[in-house]
Amino acid sequence: MIRSMLFLPGNTPNMLINGDVLGADAVILDLEDAVSPDEKDAARILVRNALSRMGFGCQTVVRVNSLDSGLLDGDLEEIVPQRPTALMLPKTSSREDILETDRRLTALEARLGLPTGSARLIPLLETAAGIENAYAIALASPRILGLFLGAEDLSADLRCKRTKEGREIDYARHRIVMAARAAGVEAFDTPFTDVNDDEGLLADAQYAKSLGFTGKASISPRHVEGINRVFSPTPAEIAYAREVLAVIEEAKRQGKGAISLHGKMVDAPIVNRARQTLDAARALGLSGGE
Repeated sequence: MIRSMLFLPGNTPNMLINGDVLGADAVILDLEDAVSPDEKDAARILVRNALSRMGFGCQTVVRVNSLDSGLLDGDLEEIVPQRPTALMLPKTSSREDILETDRRLTALEARLGLPTGSARLIPLLETAAGIENAYAIALASPRILGLFLGAEDLSADLRCKRTKEGREIDYARHRIVMAARAAGVEAFDTPFTDVNDDEGLLADAQYAKSLGFTGKASISPRHVEGINRVFSPTPAEIAYAREVLAVIEEAKRQGKGAISLHGKMVDAPIVNRARQTLDAARALGLSGGE
């Protein structure tokens, strides 16, 4: 389960070294926007070495360079053998982008003796075309782990101002969650970029969770704890979920087709949400999720 994803520039050794102690469920080792053109090669080697020697205590995602950059094949050659959790593909705008990346990965895996499909993908949707093609992108390959919203580049593509309130990306958020859930993959929300606004971060994360996002990215270690808290089941939610499953079992024993809890009818969607809550609690090792 990935609640929080923390971006770390791939050309900063001190940040990479500390990456696995910052509390995020996953770190995104960035070879793209955070790295200047003249440092791309050095960053690629640095990230390769970090993955092979550090043994990160969290999941690892590498944001490689885009298909049209001319740098992707070099990134894949160095990074895929290190077996990160996933590769994040920026500027994903169409199903064809995924098919072409899948083709390159399949050839590389065969050459390296790796199982086909071992390299997972998280498409970064940060263009208007990417948002409109979200469902086709999510279904393009079994490698897809989830869809990721990139709001900064998207706002530029939409020719609108990026705001803390986020009304300009509301459609994109809804579209990505709907596409991801329809395709059976995860949905990851864009970072909240004001590193000094803790209340704003919590409100933004809570809104993303209310829409159905799996988790949220961050550009600052300061936001990781808040994101983890928002995307974790609360003790009250865990307790209620256990009550729901208990009354359902009691209804089965009594041969009842319907039963209520606290004055509300318990139906299939409520039971499914209860199971999801307890699955998340178990995955996170939270008390009450057993």
